[in-house]
Amino acid sequence: MAGYAFGWCEVGGAARRTADGGKGVRQALAVLGAEAAGAPARRGAPAAVAAELVHVFSLLHDDVMDGDLTRRQRDTVWRAYGTGPAVLAGDALFALAVETVARPRDTGQGAATVRMLSGALGDLVRGQADDLLFSSRPWAGEQAVRVDEYLAMAEGKTGALLGCAAAMGAAMGGAAEPASSALDRAGRSMGVAFQLADDVLGLWGDPAVTGKPVHGDLRERRKTYPVLAALRSETPAGRALRTVLERDGDPAEAAALAEEAGGRTAALAEAHRHLAAARSALSEPTLGPRAVRELTALAEYAVRRHR
Repeated sequence: MAGYAFGWCEVGGAARRTADGGKGVRQALAVLGAEAAGAPARRGAPAAVAAELVHVFSLLHDDVMDGDLTRRQRDTVWRAYGTGPAVLAGDALFALAVETVARPRDTGQGAATVRMLSGALGDLVRGQADDLLFSSRPWAGEQAVRVDEYLAMAEGKTGALLGCAAAMGAAMGGAAEPASSALDRAGRSMGVAFQLADDVLGLWGDPAVTGKPVHGDLRERRKTYPVLAALRSETPAGRALRTVLERDGDPAEAAALAEEAGGRTAALAEAHRHLAAARSALSEPTLGPRAVRELTALAEYAVRRHR
């Protein structure tokens, strides 16, 4: 099941001819974190492994909670193997992640990195819980999801693990606390930018590229940033969007109205603000300049993906 989740094999274990292991962002952040601390990239390898294990663990559980049928154009693990086995596979990946960072062989940073990982996991769980709760809240009125609530959720659900990956890599590379903290802040800001780009792709992206059905978030009544911004635009399109959403109307019509009301533009502008925050965090003077350049390029990729 783990091999299937990572894209290495088919159901039952047969090897895939073309494996798709995802974008590798968390692994890159971890090894660049070690390099930013002046250490060889290999020093960040345990952090890279642990971060990816936790990421895949979260995806397995996320797909169960959301009832998603496909991921990366294949059946989700729970659909292929069953709900119970998928949950247990996720639990096993998380246990392995903790073991990976608890016993670094050459840094003596086991306790510190376990604290980082457990803290990030707490933020991730809170972010996921908020995301689930948002689906049951109305589109408008006093109980509607506010934009600032959404951004806090995105930082927890997506940004916490990215920041943790970079900070753990730096810690394993022997970085002092200011450097690790700066990398954590940069990763968190990058994560929000990633989430905002994902929101844009979820509404207007090509399913052949994203691996997910278009408009799936709208069908599940998920409160994504472009829709929240469009609803608060006070434009005719924003008001029409509210009507369509409240009567569970056509998702394609809702997506078109969200764009007309400025939702796409607002989401990308917010992504660029978080990109600027990531750049600011990376200005920490103790970080290695070469690694900072690569981390900056990685952060910019977060926003470019919507194209």
